[in-house]
Amino acid sequence: MSCEHLICAQCAGPVAEGRCPTCRDARAHIHHETHGVSIQLILVALVVLALLALAATHLAH
Repeated sequence: MSCEHLICAQCAGPVAEGRCPTCRDARAHIHHETHGVSIQLILVALVVLALLALAATHLAH
């Protein structure tokens, strides 16, 4: 989700500009969720790697 087209109900300005505290909070909330890789994705990747390593060692014997 992007805040480019959102209009703040508090100051009637674009949320992307962050004119008031409400805009800044909304912008931070929207952009906070989209940064980086989520913990859930990292955990799933680690579980898959562990299962692959276990399968590889099982097939080697």
